[in-house]
Amino acid sequence: MKCFKLLFPLFLFGSFAVVSGQKASITGVVLDVNDEPLSNVNITTKGNGTYTDSTGFYLLEVIADKEITIVFTHLGHKNVVLEDLILTTNETFEFNPVMKTDVIQVDGVEVTATGEKSAEGITTISAELVRKIPGANAGVENVLKLLPGVSSNNELSTQYFVRGGNYDENLVYINGIEVYRPFLVRSGQQEGLSFVNSDMVQNLEFSAGGFQAQYGDRLSSVLDITYKNPSEFGLNIDASFLGAGLTLETNSKNKKFTSVSGLRYRDNSLLVNSQQTNTNFTPAFADLQTYLTYHFSGKFSLNFLGNLSFNNYKNVPLSRQTNFGTISDPKALVVYYQGEENNNYQTSLGALKADYYPNDNVSLSFITSVYHTTEEEYSDVISQYELGEIDTDLGSNNLGDVTSTRGLGTQFNRARNDLDALIVNVAHRGEFSKNEVSLEWGIKYTHEDFRDQIRESEFLDSLGYSVRPPNNEFINNQPQEPFIAPIVPYTSISALNFVKTNRLSGFFQYSKRTLWSTNNIYYNIGFRTHYWTLSGEGFPSNSQIIFSPRGQFAIKPSWKVDMLFRIAAGVYQQPPFYRELRDQTGTIQPGVKAQKSTHFVLGNEYSFELWNRPFKLVSEAYYKNLTNVNPYTLEDVRIRYAAANNATAYAYGFDMRMNGAFVPGTESWVSLGFLKTEENIDNRGYISRPTDQRFQLGILWQDYIPTIPSLRMYMNLVYNTGVPGGSPSYADPYNFQNRLRDYKRADLGISYIFVGLNKQYPENHWLYRFEELNVGFEIYNLFNNQNSITNTWVRDVDTKLEFAVPNYMTSRVFNLKLSMRF
Repeated sequence: MKCFKLLFPLFLFGSFAVVSGQKASITGVVLDVNDEPLSNVNITTKGNGTYTDSTGFYLLEVIADKEITIVFTHLGHKNVVLEDLILTTNETFEFNPVMKTDVIQVDGVEVTATGEKSAEGITTISAELVRKIPGANAGVENVLKLLPGVSSNNELSTQYFVRGGNYDENLVYINGIEVYRPFLVRSGQQEGLSFVNSDMVQNLEFSAGGFQAQYGDRLSSVLDITYKNPSEFGLNIDASFLGAGLTLETNSKNKKFTSVSGLRYRDNSLLVNSQQTNTNFTPAFADLQTYLTYHFSGKFSLNFLGNLSFNNYKNVPLSRQTNFGTISDPKALVVYYQGEENNNYQTSLGALKADYYPNDNVSLSFITSVYHTTEEEYSDVISQYELGEIDTDLGSNNLGDVTSTRGLGTQFNRARNDLDALIVNVAHRGEFSKNEVSLEWGIKYTHEDFRDQIRESEFLDSLGYSVRPPNNEFINNQPQEPFIAPIVPYTSISALNFVKTNRLSGFFQYSKRTLWSTNNIYYNIGFRTHYWTLSGEGFPSNSQIIFSPRGQFAIKPSWKVDMLFRIAAGVYQQPPFYRELRDQTGTIQPGVKAQKSTHFVLGNEYSFELWNRPFKLVSEAYYKNLTNVNPYTLEDVRIRYAAANNATAYAYGFDMRMNGAFVPGTESWVSLGFLKTEENIDNRGYISRPTDQRFQLGILWQDYIPTIPSLRMYMNLVYNTGVPGGSPSYADPYNFQNRLRDYKRADLGISYIFVGLNKQYPENHWLYRFEELNVGFEIYNLFNNQNSITNTWVRDVDTKLEFAVPNYMTSRVFNLKLSMRF
């Protein structure tokens, strides 16, 4: 550890010397006006160049973090010039020019430190960065949580909430296809794998609010991911103590058929066993994904996205001891368990997408998808607890043990939940673009069929007396008076629901880039409309139609300072999904309407140079006014709705992120966020919402030793203030506004690159066959912070008080990792 303490500051602060030779890549296919590939096109930049092959394909390495100009020349065609381009280290930029014979083309890409300047308010994140950054759930969501406005206080979960919204308010697209999560998952350790396979990702775009009409009907955010279309064969293998993954990329000889497929397996035992509950944990999380593309011609291609996911979660809890309280009044909760949890989530998705390009100005897409999930939650767990004082004598052999008992009790939890859901989508999207004007439209039909049986109960016993629900109908004066009524559970839910929803939605938007005097401006106006009908057994049918206008305006003044200003406003309405229709008793409430949020966003992007390296500062102020709010409670990652539009709410805040090459040849950032969100339920006054996380700090840092540039460090740090939560069952949120403790976490990864982009070997070397090879270790929760996400409430038999016992998350964990690519 002494050695580590000496090396860590060296990694963090000692590497600001310039290391030359950092590279990026630009790739694509060059076509002629007939959409036929052009061979032998000369592609040059300062000090480097290449040619296209017989299929029009090219790959050019360029210097990263510096402004470059790339020229495409071919006999009989006018030049194509790509100017003012800045790429980050290891970034791959795709550019597919069409060379014409009649006009000179100049394609000016407006770029900043990390890619295109976003007039649309979209944050672009490098796919390579996503694959490198360590985390208990490494991947896309792991990096999203480091962005301003995006929060999570559960490292075992891939779910996140954005600017005061909840987990159900975020859209996720893969190649234009909407994807879904399992519905019954109630804790992060049950989740397994994220749907998104980060090894298959090519581009990643994210918006935290004020997004365009082309994106669907959710209240908070949109994550738009593009999977790869490989240009050559590739095989990537990753392995660690948490699981393994294999990704295969292929490209046919005629370049018409490409595929990228991923197989993943994950085992959370390493993380779960670091918690305070001792368990026999047997997880099996695995999935298989594939994305296939066949180019029939330069104008028509067919794509298929397939996914099969198997998440089997079996947990046999054994015992637990949690020490809590204060220095003057320390307490301990000791629990012994019997029984087990058996949860099974199996999901599948098949989607077919056809892309047709009649000419250079029009693109048309047709998408159909089928999503099916079968989910089971079966559990029988008996827990016997002891609440008592603990020995605080530093010289005692029993330090930390319970010395006297203040309460004894038993809790029995039982669940038999089954859900079967089928979601079918048929959609069309189109775009017409010409002379900096773009028209986009789309229409989508969705059919949802849910079959759900929920049966849950919880029995509480304290010193031999059954604890009844705190309802007026139960009057119990035991032991003074005998009570002969039947024993009933403290909480109980039993419901059988068959629900069908048919939805028809569409959008239209108009975008234009132009000049206003000498200033560049961009504006976008559009609208969405959505009509749905709800039907099922045991309740009346219902329907609703909504209309949501949205708009954006951005201006880049012709100043010497590289700055852009952006404003966005719009109406965002979220029609109820199945879980939002089900109240806390499991009953379907068909009268639930769409929740409505009006967004106002004011943003600024400032690009500048510091230490002769590019940086960008992005800041946004926002306000959201919410009506028809459907209140909910949040426990771990389980959301339970009131299924009533009986609240209003608001959210406002400020986000800021500065990113760039803090260390030469790398990308790092620091993000800050302030948020306040409150709701008014039944006109009782405003209280904090469950996701009212006032302050958020996220740092992503990359570093290396200047004299050993192949030895790399990746680190992320998160600090989030506590959110309201952890109230006991049946609690009135107006009486329980206590907050959980602040969430503090740091994850560190150190790896050595044996083979990489700038480190290759000759044919006679044993490492020649590797395109990439690196080995490293990761430390999760580096400083071993005790974070909690919920509380267990325990009764004291003497005072009749309930104590909040924190349920701590994972402690410090070490992991080894191997990654190779052929």
